[in-house]
Amino acid sequence: MMQLLSAGVIATILMAGQSSAFSPPSQRSVRPLTNAASSSSALSISADDEVQQLLAKARALREEAAAMSGQTVEEMEQEVQQKKDLAQERQEIMEKARKEREASGPSRNNMQITPVPDNAESQIQQAASAVERAFKDGIVRQTVRFALLGEEEAMSGEMNEWPGGAKQMYREAGRPLTESLLREVRAFAKESSDEENEDKETSRMPHQVTAEDIWDFDGSALVTAKAAAGSHGDVKAVVFPNTDTKYLKDIEELDGEVGKNRLLLLINPFWRDVESWGFNILAPNGKKRAQEVIFDNGYDVTYALMRFSVRGEDCVALKSYPYDWQMYAYREDPSWYNQEVPIWLGSSKEEPTSSQISELLNSRPEFKMSKNMRQMQRMMGNDDQ
Repeated sequence: MMQLLSAGVIATILMAGQSSAFSPPSQRSVRPLTNAASSSSALSISADDEVQQLLAKARALREEAAAMSGQTVEEMEQEVQQKKDLAQERQEIMEKARKEREASGPSRNNMQITPVPDNAESQIQQAASAVERAFKDGIVRQTVRFALLGEEEAMSGEMNEWPGGAKQMYREAGRPLTESLLREVRAFAKESSDEENEDKETSRMPHQVTAEDIWDFDGSALVTAKAAAGSHGDVKAVVFPNTDTKYLKDIEELDGEVGKNRLLLLINPFWRDVESWGFNILAPNGKKRAQEVIFDNGYDVTYALMRFSVRGEDCVALKSYPYDWQMYAYREDPSWYNQEVPIWLGSSKEEPTSSQISELLNSRPEFKMSKNMRQMQRMMGNDDQ
């Protein structure tokens, strides 16, 4: 009985071996290859189905969003593309500004048209560069109009109203800015041999800067920089002169004292042109005197940075000799909370007007919505970009 069972088990094993282990290689490999191909095809079909399902869902979501906004899908996609283009343009402007700063190098005289300065310090560097370029071109009588920033004040944002009047403006902005400018400017007159002046021009030793009040209640003063390299590098600046005839007399005397080759600056004068001298019964010839003392002698604006509001937007007009006026408007930076970046609007040969900047703002898609509307959009969680 036991022998019969053993024979049966052996026969079963041999039959199983013939169907697998002892079959030809070609026969053994056919079934697994067929199964793998079938499995791969099934996975491919399944993946395609999932992709199609996702695309269909995305299409349905776009259609739903378009219906809620009252737009077609094509209009919504076009608007999205416009936002991407604007974001790219802002990035390019910021990158250009960064490259211009880097390209300026250690020498201010290599600066090109720079972007809006961030603070008082960078404004002083820009102004010093412009004044030096103009002086080297033979302009020895110049006007500089600073944006009156305090030491810790940023260029963007609300402007200081100066409740203390001209005295506060001079104390907190006019005097510090002017003193810093005169410490930076190197303007050496050609009064001795070229060789001697060339050696002194290379000197960057600090100037000795002093300030003397003209009229305290006007916030006006005379700031003087004495050059360590010699008197031919001295610079004088009159801060906050106004249309009182006293200042015409003072400027006329300084003009003779400084001489025809040295630098004399007017800092933020309280006049725009000769028409600022209206009829004054106490000084009936004031306008004529202003023409002779000021405007016939040059006093060209070589640097100016003006801040003002147009259409509710914070705007800037920047003049840096010898370049044209540059116009900017600040806009919220979507990448940084509570930060604004200046957007370049255009340039002008003459000092730009508010109406000119308003036209430029209306033509730019970044400013199609007012500042208040953009703020409301962000509060509602919408992207105003």
